[in-house]
Amino acid sequence: MTEAAELDIDTRGVATITLNRPEVHNAFDDALIAHLIDLINRARDNPAVHILVLASTGKSFSAGADLAWMRRMADASYGDNVRDALQLSALMESLNNFPAPTIAKIQGTVMGGGVGLVACCDIAIASDHATFALSEVKLGLAPAVISPYVIAKIGVSQARRYFVSAERFSAIRAAAIDLVHEVVLADELDDKLEQLVSHLLANGPKAMRRAKELVQVANPLACTPLLRDFTTNMIAALRASQEGREGLRAFLEKTPPDWITNLTAR
Repeated sequence: MTEAAELDIDTRGVATITLNRPEVHNAFDDALIAHLIDLINRARDNPAVHILVLASTGKSFSAGADLAWMRRMADASYGDNVRDALQLSALMESLNNFPAPTIAKIQGTVMGGGVGLVACCDIAIASDHATFALSEVKLGLAPAVISPYVIAKIGVSQARRYFVSAERFSAIRAAAIDLVHEVVLADELDDKLEQLVSHLLANGPKAMRRAKELVQVANPLACTPLLRDFTTNMIAALRASQEGREGLRAFLEKTPPDWITNLTAR
C-alpha cells in the first residue's frame, strides 16, 4: 500500500519527505497531518540527518486542506475543530523548528496550507510552472493557523494584500515577495535542488544548526501560545460558521456562494 507521505534518508544524511497524494493534489487531512508530524520527528531524531527536503509527486505541490476533511470538520463540534486546528499548528511548528536546514522543492500549484509549508522551510525553490494562492477567503475561511509563518516570510504588506484578495500569483511573483528564493525552468528543478544540497553538505552540520538557531533567536517568530490559541480558535469558528459552510458548499457544487449572489441581486 502506498503511503500518503514517505520518508527517505540517503547515505549523505539528506532526508526527503515526499507528499504522495497526487490524485487530490497532495491536499492534507487529519491523518496526513499526523503522519507528516511523525515523519518530521523521525528525521529530527535521527543524528545522521543533516538536511530535510520537502517534495511532492504529481502536478501540484499541495492544494492545502482536503475538501472531504473540510466537509467533515464543518459538521464537527467547535471543540473538535479546535483540536484539529491545533494538530495543523503542530505540523507547521515542527517543520519551522526543524533543527537542520530545510528545503521546499515546489514543482506545481501551492494553495492555502501548502503555502504555510513553504513558509516554514528555510529555502524554497520553485519551477516556473508553479503557482500560488492564499485562497481561504474564497471559501469563507481565513489563513489563520499558517498566518504567523507566512507573515514572517512575506511581510505584513504582502500579507495584507494576499490574505484578503486570494489572488493566484506566479512563481516569479512568489520570489519577488520572498515566499520562494529561486525560480528555475521545470526541467532544471532537480539539478537546482542537488546544487543546493551539495552547497549545504559542504558546510559544518553542527554549524548550520547553530546558524539556523541564531536566526530564530535574533528574529524570533511571534508564535506564542496566546497567538496559537487565537489562530486555532479563529479557524475553528470559521469552519463551523454559516459563511464557512456556505463557501464549502458553493465550491463543491461549483456555484457562486450566497455573498456573491446577494451582491449581484442588489
